[in-house]
Amino acid sequence: MKFQIRKCPDCKKYTLKDACPHCNSKTNTVHPAKFSPDDKYARYRIADKFKEESPSEI
Repeated sequence: MKFQIRKCPDCKKYTLKDACPHCNSKTNTVHPAKFSPDDKYARYRIADKFKEESPSEI
């Protein structure tokens, strides 16, 4: 959306712009992702969350 509020991760100020007017860093949206009960990718997110470490990482 065009008019969602955004937050600067550096100076913690809110703005509507893509770049912070105070410190010129890139801003992030503060709104959560849209929820859908028919989430096609939930299985992959859950599997990635509980993925076991491979033996080479130990």
